[in-house]
Amino acid sequence: MNSIFTEDPRQTHRPNLRTRRVAARTRAVMRRGAFIGLLGISALFGSLCGLMLVYSVDLPQMQDLERYRPNTTTELYDIHGKQFGSFSLERRVVVSYSEFPPILRKAILSIEDKSFERNWGVNLFRAIGAAYRDLHSKGRAQGASTLTMQLARNLFLSPEKTFSRKAQEVLLTLQIERHFTKEQIFALYANQIYLGRGTYGFEAGAQYYFSKHVHELNLPEAALLAALPKGPEYYSPVRHPDRALKRRNLVLSEMQQDGWITEAEEARAKAAPLGLKIEPPANSVAPYFVEEVRRQLEQQFGAEEVHGAGLRIYTTLDYDLQVAANHAVLNGAAAYERRHGWKNRVQNIILAGQDPAAYVHPDWTMPIEKDTYFHALVTDVSEKEIRVRIGQREAYIEPADWAWTQLKTGDALLKKGDIAYVRILAAEGEKGIHAALEQDSGAQASLMAMDNSNGEVLAMVGGRDFSLSQFNRATQAERQVGSSFKPYVYTAAVEAGTKPTDHVLDVPTTFSTPSGPYTPHNYEPDYKGSMTVLEAFAESRNIPALRLAHQVGIQKVIDVAQRFGVTSKIPAFLPVAIGAADMKLFDQVGAYAVFPNDGIRVEPHYIRRVTASDGLPMDDPAPKVSEVTSVETARTMMTLLRQVTISGTGAAASQLHHALGGKTGTTNNYTDAWFIGFSPSVTCGVWIGYDDRQSLGEKETGARAALPIWMEFMKLAIAGKPDEQFATGGEKKQLEVTVNSDARSVTEEQKKKQADEDSDEDQTSETIKPVDRAPAPKTPPPPPAEKPAEKPTETPIQQQPASQNPPAQNNVPKPVPVPGLPSQSPSAVPAAPAPAKPAEP
Repeated sequence: MNSIFTEDPRQTHRPNLRTRRVAARTRAVMRRGAFIGLLGISALFGSLCGLMLVYSVDLPQMQDLERYRPNTTTELYDIHGKQFGSFSLERRVVVSYSEFPPILRKAILSIEDKSFERNWGVNLFRAIGAAYRDLHSKGRAQGASTLTMQLARNLFLSPEKTFSRKAQEVLLTLQIERHFTKEQIFALYANQIYLGRGTYGFEAGAQYYFSKHVHELNLPEAALLAALPKGPEYYSPVRHPDRALKRRNLVLSEMQQDGWITEAEEARAKAAPLGLKIEPPANSVAPYFVEEVRRQLEQQFGAEEVHGAGLRIYTTLDYDLQVAANHAVLNGAAAYERRHGWKNRVQNIILAGQDPAAYVHPDWTMPIEKDTYFHALVTDVSEKEIRVRIGQREAYIEPADWAWTQLKTGDALLKKGDIAYVRILAAEGEKGIHAALEQDSGAQASLMAMDNSNGEVLAMVGGRDFSLSQFNRATQAERQVGSSFKPYVYTAAVEAGTKPTDHVLDVPTTFSTPSGPYTPHNYEPDYKGSMTVLEAFAESRNIPALRLAHQVGIQKVIDVAQRFGVTSKIPAFLPVAIGAADMKLFDQVGAYAVFPNDGIRVEPHYIRRVTASDGLPMDDPAPKVSEVTSVETARTMMTLLRQVTISGTGAAASQLHHALGGKTGTTNNYTDAWFIGFSPSVTCGVWIGYDDRQSLGEKETGARAALPIWMEFMKLAIAGKPDEQFATGGEKKQLEVTVNSDARSVTEEQKKKQADEDSDEDQTSETIKPVDRAPAPKTPPPPPAEKPAEKPTETPIQQQPASQNPPAQNNVPKPVPVPGLPSQSPSAVPAAPAPAKPAEP
């Protein structure tokens, strides 16, 4: 009998079967789950691969990044190696990793990417934290970009905030980390990042915000620059200094927490002001010169190369002489304005409907320094004081500063909202900037100077204010030249055999012309009878110049001017001999340099050489050089031109006590005033007038309006050269250039041509017979250093009433018909003009 405690075998087997069945079902489920899981993973992996493929299709190859050359700034240097201008699409100066100081590198890493040295381009912890904050802020407000990710985005991707762009950014970041070292990545980032105000990279930022190189930055300056990448405009220290200061101090706090600086260093740096020293605008010293250089370079290399390839342009400019030229032109124009009294030609922005608080004048970008000129907004006026604003700074004007106007009270001169023209007397003071009232009625002036020995343009001013008018009156304006044309007349006469000691008649004369008799007059009401050629030239008498031109033929005179480099179209009319022709100052300066160069013309030019950013030469242009007249002719003309500055219309130049020569020029109705002159080493020309060709005013001759500007500039140009003299004796002047071999026979060919033409000369032309001609030596003697009893007055050209001149168009002068001529037909001959009124002796 079985015990109740004895197990039934069938009962024991059933649980084992159930267990096995459960295990089997579990294994089946697990197998199916594993299969499905593997299938899902495969699908996910495939999807990721597909997405990577899609997002990586448009990504650049690393080879492209290895060859990447960012747009860099093309820099201009003067003859002493001083940088004075630049061209750029993006203001960037690329420097190596070693140029970035450790203090700047630490500041950048503390605020932008603390784990830069350790991470592999993507900071997962930072990304997860940013994603968490993004979810809770219901947006993508929190950034998680590392330095490498910022580099990838700035180099190749758009700034849009999308998940696709972020995926591309991550992929590109991983590639960059694989192919480049941390130092290379940092250097790329530090040269590429935008820092506001048009600057890219920390070297350009240091130059713009602090006027120093990046390796010269101190702790507060480095922290400020490191603060800018997050929001260059939002944290701009120029527009929002309070925000910039807070952001800079945050960088300093991060640096202290990271152990890069001590608490004491942090406290000192936070107590420091922003300390901005904004770099002056590029090209502000020589804007007209820079524009000429830009035009030439773009024509030669193309705009993209010039503005983005980081070229090094070694120009002919002398920075110090350019500064002197700027001051001379502005001071001379201001002196002219004061001579003619207060005209009250001022704009009022309030009456024009503008907001004074928002008003900004174009020339306010310039640094405020002593003896600089600005247009200023009048903010307050009383009897004894005028308050004006220049940018964000206030200035005051006292009664003594407007005494020249002959108005006693400030409120009689200006009112609130007027735009006054002022000169800075003191840039700092207890009451602010001290300024003097000046006047800008529209008078313009230009100046150009060149080195005689090599044709290098040393200085150029094309107008009073480049910010208001970019029209270059030195190279683009064709203006009537007055008696400054006479050297070409006398050169033609000397080439034909005339000597300085020959006599010419200054008497009433009538010339027969195809259209009838032409009876010119001197500027002065008198005639001096028989006078030497030397005296007639020095005193700028009209009748002798016309008689000489008629004797040799006006076409030969024009040929001389064109040989000397004048490019303007000159009609073959006899009044051209006394200046009834329009020319450019650029041409005049180049032509006058022929005389001290012993007959050699060196074409004025702006560029010495051009190199690529790596220093390899790209262009080394040679100036065009030619012999346009003989040594004998040039030295004979030097006798005449030197006499002008000793006893003639330019006698005031003798105050410089230097070897000088030159010629004044004044047009009828005083619309243009010129002085072109030279020392043995430098030739300089000055023009002054109005763009709309209105009169400068009574007695504003070349000697009065233009010569003082020339003298102020030449004081510096001849400084340090007390012993220089013009070439004399049998040897030719030595130049720094080589005369073209095919140009040496120019004078011989000219003599032969002249001899052939003389045989066919019109027999009706008036013959001027020399009187008491003494044998002339090969080299004319220097002019006697005698002191004149009185200074002759420049003789302006004669022309018809100004009403026949075309009106100005958009403030840009245009070539006009030759004054005094009824038509532009070559056969037209002017009727006899009325005599001009005499000027003061």
